[in-house]
Amino acid sequence: MPTTEEIEAELDRRGHIVTSWDDLGSITPSNGIETSQYRIGRPSEDTSPTVFKATFPPNCRVEAHTHGCDYSEIILKGSQKVSGKWLHEGDIRIGLANKGYGPLIAGPEGVTVLVIFADGNWPPLTIGAGDGSTLGSDELMEAFSSAGGN
Repeated sequence: MPTTEEIEAELDRRGHIVTSWDDLGSITPSNGIETSQYRIGRPSEDTSPTVFKATFPPNCRVEAHTHGCDYSEIILKGSQKVSGKWLHEGDIRIGLANKGYGPLIAGPEGVTVLVIFADGNWPPLTIGAGDGSTLGSDELMEAFSSAGGN
């Protein structure tokens, strides 16, 4: 897995970098969602858009939450129920910062999604009666904050 410093050095040298989800590596927080991440542009800059690929196990449920920046989610494989509506492969959801949604419930086959956040203000924030336990926020921040991860 390349470090932030290695990615930035390659960007400075060549102006671009080629990698893969496998090279970037992934984590699986306690919520069971296998997650990979990279930043568009310099990974150390919080203004850089942030891209996550997340694979939810079958029937995985994540409580309602929000994010501090705008985002878009693309269903790559499987299905997911979001705020009571089923989404399927190829569906695109566009969301605004600080507008809650959820819960998220993966279909019986699980779901793989690509989520593109407008900047580094992506960490999930609890809303309503949720206690945050299904979000994996601390584990994601530890692995993927600009200071601690890619």
